[in-house]
Amino acid sequence: MMLNPLNSFLAHDRLMVLDGALATELERRGANLNDALWSAKLLIEQPELIRAVHADYFAAGADVATTASYQATFEAFTRRGMNRAEAAELMRLSVTLACEARDAFWAEPANRVGRLRPLVAASVGPYGAMLADGSEYRGHYGLSRAALADFHRERMQVLSTSGADLLACETIPCLDEALAITDVLAEQNNITAWISFSCKDGEHNVQGERLADCVAVLEAYPHIVAIGVNCTAPEHVASLVEQAKARTTKPVLVYPNSGEHYDAEGKVWTGACNPADAYAEMAARWQAKGARMIGGCCRTGPDDIRAVRHMAAT
Repeated sequence: MMLNPLNSFLAHDRLMVLDGALATELERRGANLNDALWSAKLLIEQPELIRAVHADYFAAGADVATTASYQATFEAFTRRGMNRAEAAELMRLSVTLACEARDAFWAEPANRVGRLRPLVAASVGPYGAMLADGSEYRGHYGLSRAALADFHRERMQVLSTSGADLLACETIPCLDEALAITDVLAEQNNITAWISFSCKDGEHNVQGERLADCVAVLEAYPHIVAIGVNCTAPEHVASLVEQAKARTTKPVLVYPNSGEHYDAEGKVWTGACNPADAYAEMAARWQAKGARMIGGCCRTGPDDIRAVRHMAAT
């Protein structure tokens, strides 16, 4: 049985605080991510900015950093003229940057008071993220489970041996892709992961499958140590947590968007985001429904995570 890196954080009914958005926080700090590589572009151009964002999330109270590897795929780097060795090195760099930020944070004795040493989760984005056409928000790829496993295999091998504590398999649109990931995890047998679906309403993932049914299927897989939702409108989260909690004994995690809505075709955000105090109030409701791990996805930032940490401590 693989050791579960979440156990110490979740002991005694504690809430584990995840980090917030990486890419949109990088944009907020002036980075131009209008690129098929998205945040992975900065692994090439400005790695120090990625490290700085990780550091700010740790300072805000995050128990985990999620790496800049969401859109870091062999296919995407090949389109940039890189060979596979160069691509793999950039994937490892994404983990190194998060580990460096974590280790610098933990080296300060004041930061250890009341805290456990934070984790690093290597982000594994879905097949649709590699396409860079918004298809991770629709699903229906037309690929078999075996083909999806083939897509994920080599990248997951690199990330699972990069020094990360676990994998964050996130924004997954459908059960088939989640099961393809479990197939690869079982082959490697050296790391655990969380699976996080993107959902379109309070009941279904973006492909239209009931989240409760997906969660029930994943319950049987020991390498999956938490299941939940991300990159989802916050108004849907309470219902989704309730349904997930009823079908699994694994910790339920949630890290929704800020409240704005993303137009995947136009690649623009519309609407208003929730202020940090309102976000923390929603997080308290998600925790009451059974969420054990809470953070933020697109358009959230360190202020939101700080507010969630404060909520968890009161």
